[in-house]
Amino acid sequence: MPRKKATPSESPRDRIIDAALRLAATRGWRRLSLNEIAGEAGLGVVEVYRLFRSKTAILAAFHRRIDEAVLAGAEAESEVGERPRDLVFDALMRRFDALAPYKDAIKAMAREAPGDPLTVLCMAPGLLNAMAWTLESCGVPAGGLTGRVRIKLLLAIYLSVLRVWLADDSPDLSRTMSLLDQRLRLAERWLGLAAARSEDAAGAASAG
Repeated sequence: MPRKKATPSESPRDRIIDAALRLAATRGWRRLSLNEIAGEAGLGVVEVYRLFRSKTAILAAFHRRIDEAVLAGAEAESEVGERPRDLVFDALMRRFDALAPYKDAIKAMAREAPGDPLTVLCMAPGLLNAMAWTLESCGVPAGGLTGRVRIKLLLAIYLSVLRVWLADDSPDLSRTMSLLDQRLRLAERWLGLAAARSEDAAGAASAG
């Protein structure tokens, strides 16, 4: 990730997140210290401490930033009558687009993941929550036992496609899009996407 100077409009919180991702791209994540992040962000250690108590908290805030970008896109791009599978496809592709500026950092963290299970474990709840919001924003219920199964299945699909995305340097992300479409088609029934479409159709018919 290219080095970027903080602008006056950036909040200390954003400066810390961006600094951590910049350093992770070249230094990796596991050995990165909070003191180094503070220096890169141009802030004192105590300022970082007031906002984030750990590197895991910084990473969680980064993922929340990505979640907000994805959900904002859902509100802007939603179309009446669009199939749930297409909505989920678009939402996950928006996630990859939002992650694109940080791809080098994510590659570095992915290489370290097998040797850093604690960080992976700490991030799991946030990723599951992101998948739940993805489903809900696409009109697919994510509550109850059935919802939990859908969430875990969507997360498995996302992580499998993420590995391909990390190596996909094509301008149109054709490999990523092809695999994501394939996986969603195969799992459409289990994700409840077909059921959601049927319920929408039934509702439209009764309204008419």
